[in-house]
Amino acid sequence: MPTPERKFRLYDTMTREVKEIVPTEPGHLRFYSCGPTVYSYAHIGNFRTFLTGDLVVRTAQALGWRVSYVSNITDVGHLTSEDQDGGEDRMEKGLKSKEGEKFLNVWDLADYYADCFKADWHRLNLRTPLVWPRATQHMREQILAVEKLIESGNAYETPTGVYFDVDSFKDYGKLSGNRDRDNLYQGVRDVVQDDNKRHPSDFALWKKDDKHLMQWFSPWGWGFPGWHIECSVMAMQYLGETIDLHAGGEDLVFPHHECEIAQSECLTHHTFANHWMHTRFLQVDGEKMSKSLGNFYTVRDLVEGKGADPLALRYALISVPYGKPLNFTMQTLRDATKNVERYRECERLAREALGHAEDEDRIGDELDALYHQALDAMCEDLNTSVALAKALEGTGAIFREGASMSASSARSALGYLGKIGELLGIVRLTEDGEAPEAARSDEPPAMLVEKVAQRQAAKAAKEFALADALRVEVEAAGWEIRDTPTGPQLRRKVEVVG
Repeated sequence: MPTPERKFRLYDTMTREVKEIVPTEPGHLRFYSCGPTVYSYAHIGNFRTFLTGDLVVRTAQALGWRVSYVSNITDVGHLTSEDQDGGEDRMEKGLKSKEGEKFLNVWDLADYYADCFKADWHRLNLRTPLVWPRATQHMREQILAVEKLIESGNAYETPTGVYFDVDSFKDYGKLSGNRDRDNLYQGVRDVVQDDNKRHPSDFALWKKDDKHLMQWFSPWGWGFPGWHIECSVMAMQYLGETIDLHAGGEDLVFPHHECEIAQSECLTHHTFANHWMHTRFLQVDGEKMSKSLGNFYTVRDLVEGKGADPLALRYALISVPYGKPLNFTMQTLRDATKNVERYRECERLAREALGHAEDEDRIGDELDALYHQALDAMCEDLNTSVALAKALEGTGAIFREGASMSASSARSALGYLGKIGELLGIVRLTEDGEAPEAARSDEPPAMLVEKVAQRQAAKAAKEFALADALRVEVEAAGWEIRDTPTGPQLRRKVEVVG
């Protein structure tokens, strides 16, 4: 049952204040968070935003709420120009990249990077959404929505596409504050690609293009949808005309989320989302993350290339509350690794103590109070810095009891670790507190050796999604595959370096 004494409060971008989330249906949160465009590997800045959504889900569930969580996968229509009317589709750009050369077509590229994204998602211990809808699987709904917007007078056709008329929606700009239409027009004038648009700030709902690598037939000819209409359609299909909470990175406030609001509210004549939240940017070593600066990291760069513990990476990425910029450094990751190891050592101590005599539980009440303080911090705008600090105090209480703790205290310790794992996702309890015997030996188990051989065969057959899935299975067993000139080698995971 929902916990009535606690309120879940988050900063709302629309009203610019921290306010309580009040689900339309009591105890049931309908939550949509914008996901990745799968033309390459998702980077750690992307995952900071995805982790924010995961913490919303975990906190709501800790309060006893039911959560319907939807996070989309964009696999067509996300263009490279800032106003999303011009430039190259990011999927086509991905196929032309050096990484994209190994794919036969853009569909295979999309499938591969979608699978890699999900694998990284599970590495970092994020909760699986109710559904991961893909734009290419909801084309009929998008075409119908565009037709309806034309019929209502909110959209119009040109020789090159269909555009939403922002002047038809008087509240355009209410999320971002971009209400000065003259300045708004000037800001996008240099990148406008269609001289037939009524106003430079009108945005694309459908692009006519019979040369595009991904295209569908519509009432306006062959082409593909605009990026913004995809999210509106998928959010409403799975969560209804009005959702309780919509989230994404701060770069999506304008134009993406502003456009979502305009087209959605013209389609339904209802409020599209009652609450909006946005995660601030991530920097690396005090600078904007950039490949040219050599500080651009994907999850697999750190986990596979530098031996980072996935839970430690998660810890580092949530160490600063989502509403503040995060400066990621290798020292941050090393510190997070030490903290994650504290939880593992606590579990080892507690597992061993389960066989001790029953005696007074000397830490149960203290651990219970610390858990509730951590939950209180999460309910107050996801204050992860306070929540992590309170959670870590619990490891101190467990270490204080040490190897001599009673079986009663051990059960309280394991219960605490489990609840912290559920709330913050930084603890993964084992079934018995120990790795399988085969995983502790110096030689990799035969089963993993066979998976490496299967991965090599999958790579040779260009079945890249299968090869990546096999790699993830090997890593889940505590080993990593390192490709060398003489062939793949299995090695134990090591602490992050850098």
